[in-house]
Amino acid sequence: MAKDVLCEVKNCVFWQEGNLCSAEAIYIVSHTGKQAENQYETDCKTFESIY
Repeated sequence: MAKDVLCEVKNCVFWQEGNLCSAEAIYIVSHTGKQAENQYETDCKTFESIY
């Protein structure tokens, strides 16, 4: 399991200084309806906007 999860999405409530993610769990899904073949076919469902 990853020790540190890096994130550059500063408008997420879990973003922390140093581009770290403070979420207790990360949920990533394929948005194609099939197995993802690259990073462009995935979405982070953990994201929550600060706005």
